[in-house]
Amino acid sequence: MLSCEVSLYPMETTNSDQIINQALAALQDQGVTCEVGTMSTYISGSPEQVWQSIKTLYDTASSRAKELSMVVTISNSTK
Repeated sequence: MLSCEVSLYPMETTNSDQIINQALAALQDQGVTCEVGTMSTYISGSPEQVWQSIKTLYDTASSRAKELSMVVTISNSTK
């Protein structure tokens, strides 16, 4: 089991909420558990699923935003 906390920050855009929501929607078929908060999203699943989800989030958001920052904290702790 792997988990992560991820925050997306689209820059140079007026529609950052839309970009973030589209990126999160792309995770629906990843097979991970997502908890969306006001400042970040918590993702958990198998290591392969979590790493793929991080890539999916980044790829989806970066295709819609000219510039993007993404902060990720990863844990393999089961607690």
